Amino acid sequence: MPRKVVSGPDCDDDYDDYDEYDDDYDEYDDTRYGNDQHPVQKEKESLKKSSTMVPVHWTCSMCTFNNHESMTYCEMCGVFHETFVKSAKNGSLKDAVGAASSEPRASAAPKTDSAKTAMKTRGVHSDNDSARKHASTPCDKANSTQLPSAGSSLSAGKKKKTPVVSEEIPVERTALLVPNHFQLKNDRSGGASSSLQNDYVTQKLSSDISQLNVDKNNVNVTKPCLPEEYKPEKWMLADQESGVLSQLNLAIVGHVDSGKSTLSGRLLHLLGRISRKDMHKNEKESKEKGKGSFAFAWAMDESSEERERGVTMTVGVAYMETKKYRVVLLDSPGHKDFVPNMISGATQADAAILVVDASTGSFEAGMDGEGGKSVGQTKEHAQLIRSFGVEQLVVAVNKMDAVAYSKERFEFIKLQLGSFLRSCNFKDSAITWIPLSAVENQNLIKPPSDACLTSWYQGFCLLDAIDSLQLPSRDVTKPLILPICDVIKSQSTGQLAAFGKLETGAIQNGSKVLVLPCGVEATVKNIERDTNSCSVARAGDNVAVSLQGIDGNQLIPGGVLCHPGFPVAVANRLELKILVLDIAIPILVGSQVEFHIHHVKEAARVTKIIALLDKTGKPSKSAPRFLNSKQNAVVQVALDGAVCVQEFSKSRALGRAYLRSSGRTIAVGVVNRVILVPTPGQ
Repeated sequence: MPRKVVSGPDCDDDYDDYDEYDDDYDEYDDTRYGNDQHPVQKEKESLKKSSTMVPVHWTCSMCTFNNHESMTYCEMCGVFHETFVKSAKNGSLKDAVGAASSEPRASAAPKTDSAKTAMKTRGVHSDNDSARKHASTPCDKANSTQLPSAGSSLSAGKKKKTPVVSEEIPVERTALLVPNHFQLKNDRSGGASSSLQNDYVTQKLSSDISQLNVDKNNVNVTKPCLPEEYKPEKWMLADQESGVLSQLNLAIVGHVDSGKSTLSGRLLHLLGRISRKDMHKNEKESKEKGKGSFAFAWAMDESSEERERGVTMTVGVAYMETKKYRVVLLDSPGHKDFVPNMISGATQADAAILVVDASTGSFEAGMDGEGGKSVGQTKEHAQLIRSFGVEQLVVAVNKMDAVAYSKERFEFIKLQLGSFLRSCNFKDSAITWIPLSAVENQNLIKPPSDACLTSWYQGFCLLDAIDSLQLPSRDVTKPLILPICDVIKSQSTGQLAAFGKLETGAIQNGSKVLVLPCGVEATVKNIERDTNSCSVARAGDNVAVSLQGIDGNQLIPGGVLCHPGFPVAVANRLELKILVLDIAIPILVGSQVEFHIHHVKEAARVTKIIALLDKTGKPSKSAPRFLNSKQNAVVQVALDGAVCVQEFSKSRALGRAYLRSSGRTIAVGVVNRVILVPTPGQ
């Protein structure tokens, strides 16, 4: 049975903006710590002399930890002894060892609590060719910033960089992380053998230090994730599974009472998606309420309120299969009061069927509104569907039986509506015109049988026209973006699931996703496609995703599931490029509007009109005071609540915006820039 997509609560909470990372490493010195290396002379007498001296502790200049004289680096934070670094630079390592044992040091500060202190180490591996390698521990980033700090005492006036201290590695694990040749023995009972080992280690460390070149190119830091750095995994790029039809998201739009739900229900019934039992039940109940002609419409309009009022109020979702596609039908409401719901659901469309009522007076009402004083929903839906990015359109001229399948009426509708569609930038080659009758089952899934229609029409039936549509490109090479259209109850897991269309990227069971705007990371537990579980979903698929590790209340329509490393922006100040539609009241600075983007709406205010745009997109030199119909402009808007959004150049699905006022769509456009306002203290 079809699933209803409802318009959920708005994102009214304020959310922090994402900070931009600052990669400024100009403070680092680009010179080497040591350039000369001199072999240490092994003199037995001096070794004995140094081994018999009274042990002296030296205090680390970084953490004030007391270290034994034999340690050439701080046992607590890993910073090299200043005397040792000087001697390494001057090439007199043996003198450095002697100086470290002969120079008295001041008493150090009390030892810090090892349970609260963390340590970072850098491993230096020795091999036959003395090649220097880094240890594969999560400590490298911190040590890259510590080394300049250790050497900063060599010359006055150099800025000292605060070392990065992590709490990941406790002090108790120090002995496990430091390589063997860093473990200088404190046991002096070895006499000359211990001193010989110290001399060897000291010589080796001098060689290592001379190879260090700390500059901004060698600092190992985490940089902001950029879209061009994203690399999809192999499973994301897998070919289409054999025997599985490609998915086409098809929106059914048009003026109220044009027969959209009846057409959708009739198609589902003819293709076997509605059982005889359900169909018989709908026929019986509709006749009891005096609405026998609504039997097929009730296959889509399932709520009691929709059946009482006789109009579709929310977007109904149903599935059917053709020879070429697995079609997701998005039956949209046609009444002007429910256009926001239409925007929320039909924005997922790859193509659309624009249903037109051919009966006298009804077509005209859909074009010019009641009394010809406003814009009808045939025009408004056509404008909106084009602004969604839909380029392919099937115009279903319905209720042809009411005009006796008149060719003249069909040509008149084609002429009037065709001219308007071209003004909306639809190409004639991308529009297919189909005369039909949903109630009489003429020209739906097979050629018509009525002689009045076959006498002048020999084109596609509606089902063949759907198969003639081309799929838009599916981009699985970009990070995951899944706008949440609705939150439903999963039929397989029984828990709340995020329902929507995968715009870019791919997910599978076990994938990590970031849920916005709440900012909680969760794990994909189950994926459903038309109530059937599947292991993988890719761009273009309409799926229900069950998550674990998150409260169901944090899933809201208008939210977004995205890649944890590539979060989308959450903002309430935007710069838009808009096209003003037919309006009676000009748009002024301070105008209150209803802002729509993907599946969310927010109250907003026009804060600035930056410039008008000419036909080439060139901005005017001066800012206008107001905007009139058919003008292109750049404006800034401030929203009452933050929304998930991206620039149109980065994500088309999250970059299309619509402005409405007084129950009418007054402008359509794209997000030109997301204005991130830093919070206090940033």
